[in-house]
Amino acid sequence: MATSFSGIYSDVLAQIQPELLAGESLLWSGQPLRKIIFHQRDLLAIPFSLLWGGFAIFWEWGVTGHFGNSGNSHSAPTFFTLWGIPFVIMGQYLIWGRFLYTAWKKGRTYYAVTNKRVIVVSIGFSRKLIDGYLRNLNSASLTLRSDGIGTIEFAPASLALSNWVFTSRNRGNQVDIDLSSLAFFDIPDARTVYQIIQAQREQATKPTD
Repeated sequence: MATSFSGIYSDVLAQIQPELLAGESLLWSGQPLRKIIFHQRDLLAIPFSLLWGGFAIFWEWGVTGHFGNSGNSHSAPTFFTLWGIPFVIMGQYLIWGRFLYTAWKKGRTYYAVTNKRVIVVSIGFSRKLIDGYLRNLNSASLTLRSDGIGTIEFAPASLALSNWVFTSRNRGNQVDIDLSSLAFFDIPDARTVYQIIQAQREQATKPTD
C-alpha cells in the first residue's frame, strides 16, 4: 500500500499513482515550492540579466531619438528600433519573466520516492516522466538552505562514468533550473527526503544471500 512520509495531496497522488510499477510502494511524494528561491547560478544570472535588459532598454531609448537627433534617414531608426525589440523582450524575461515561468512549471512538477525508484513527472505542455532506479544511482547530492528547503540531484551510474557528459547535459540551461531533469528542486524538509533516499539506496544495493 502506498504511504507518504510528508502527506500526499490528491493532485500529487493522481499524477504519481499511474506511474507506479507492480510491487512498488510510495514512500514520499511532493512538489517544488513555487515561491522564488535563488540558486547559485543566480549569482551570475541576475547581474547578466540586469546588464542585458538595461542595455536593451538603453538601445531602444536611443534609437527612438530620446538622446537627440537620430539622423535624417527614417529607415535606419525604424530598422534598429525593430531589431532591438526582441532583445528588450529577452531582457525582461531574464530579469523577472523567468521567475514567473519557473513558478508555473513548479506547479506542474511532481516528485516521488518509492522502494525502487526516484520519479519526476512534468505535465507542462506535454507529459514527461523521468526516473532512476535506486540501485543504479551513482550518487545523490543534497544542497540545503538554513530554512530546510533544498535540492537533491541524482547522477545515474551510466552518466557518472563521464563527468563531461553529465555537465554538458546541464550546460544548455544555465539561467533556469531544469525541472524536467532527474532532481528534486526546492522541496521542504529536504534532509528528511534525502535520508529516505539514502536508506532505500542502501537497501537496494545490499547483496542478497
